[in-house]
Amino acid sequence: MHNHTQNNAELVRRSLSAVWHPCSQMKQYEAFPLIPLARGRGSWLYDFDGNRYLDAVSSWWVNLFGHGNPRINAAIKDQLERLEHAMLAGFTHEPVITLSERLRDLAPAGLGHCFYGSDGASATEISLKMSAHYWRNTGQPDKVHFISLQNSYHGETLGALSVTDVALFRDAYGALITQQATVTSPDSRKAASGETSEEWAMRCAGMLAEHLHQHHEKIAAFIVEPLVQGAAGMAMYHPTYLKLARQICDQYGVHMIADEIAVGMGRTGTMFACEQAEITPDFLLLSKGITGGYLPLSVVMTTDDIYQAFYSDNAARGFLHSHSYTGNPLACRAALATLDIFRQDDVLALNRQKAEYLNRISEPLRTMPAVRNWRNTGMIWAFEVESRHDNFSQRCFQLGLQHELLLRPMGNTVYFMPPYVISDDEMELLTERTMLVVGALA
Repeated sequence: MHNHTQNNAELVRRSLSAVWHPCSQMKQYEAFPLIPLARGRGSWLYDFDGNRYLDAVSSWWVNLFGHGNPRINAAIKDQLERLEHAMLAGFTHEPVITLSERLRDLAPAGLGHCFYGSDGASATEISLKMSAHYWRNTGQPDKVHFISLQNSYHGETLGALSVTDVALFRDAYGALITQQATVTSPDSRKAASGETSEEWAMRCAGMLAEHLHQHHEKIAAFIVEPLVQGAAGMAMYHPTYLKLARQICDQYGVHMIADEIAVGMGRTGTMFACEQAEITPDFLLLSKGITGGYLPLSVVMTTDDIYQAFYSDNAARGFLHSHSYTGNPLACRAALATLDIFRQDDVLALNRQKAEYLNRISEPLRTMPAVRNWRNTGMIWAFEVESRHDNFSQRCFQLGLQHELLLRPMGNTVYFMPPYVISDDEMELLTERTMLVVGALA
């Protein structure tokens, strides 16, 4: 029930008694209270006491075209009157067909088949299973291992955790999984003094080649976050790495999985990040922004070669995976409305202008003495802060809220990943208020 008479304190009390919040140590909410949200509009979120917060992180990187977007709202309302959901086994429907066709037309050439899940971790699980099952179906059943980059993040279900290189998760759940191997990240911050980001990327590709030379007979796939490793602190790298990785995977008969869950849908400046390396992966994973941040949906796009390896009279050779809400019509309509906005508003061109503007007005921020490693790819910005304070990320989050900003740092890395509808005035507010936050914590 929606009760406008509720206030923040009462809702916090009720939430803490009944809701187990994600990615949280619940005891911390004693010192850092939850923010109950009443509504969202455009780039802003509002609580029940009338405070507002600029959603500088797109609500965990999902919201592309603002909260309460009228065009996405209208598409979902229209679909509600037609078909809210039906299982996709033995049935199909127009929204999932049209979405699959449009994604096929937009994606790198050759990715003609779409398999749907409900979230990013599901997409990772699907791609890992599909890759290993492909090799089994084609007579190479020993290819059941995977590799990923150091500091990679591909989700938190058990299969996804096996290719996620985050110490916190590994320590907590390592006994439940087979931790897969990692290779050196091309993160440009790790380049040697005097070495360009491209030269470092080429060196890292050489290390990937050496690993596959030794182990390719057992490796099914290499999974990578193209151009930006999100949970690694927005680690950005040169597209040459992807181009070389594609060649190396081809050379050694290993699938390439492009995890574009966070970086797809225009976030890096092109609709898909791997376009900037002019490659087609064997699997392309999409989620987060695909519905404009409205409804859970993920998709694994793959090639006809992989699809045909499962096409058989033998049921055991089929791909054995399902989700109850696979291809949900409401989510598909939200995704179609999102794609319509990209096309109708020439969003990628507008985003280039926005990125140029934010880079221009942010000079006072990025030249602050405490700011390190300022970097930008498309509609993602990040930098580190040298701070004298312990628990920088929590302090920054709380201070940001006091200045009407939703910032969610990772360690000492502050990043902006705003909705694409952010205005010039809102970008000015974002940079000016962030300066106040950094100044207070430096």
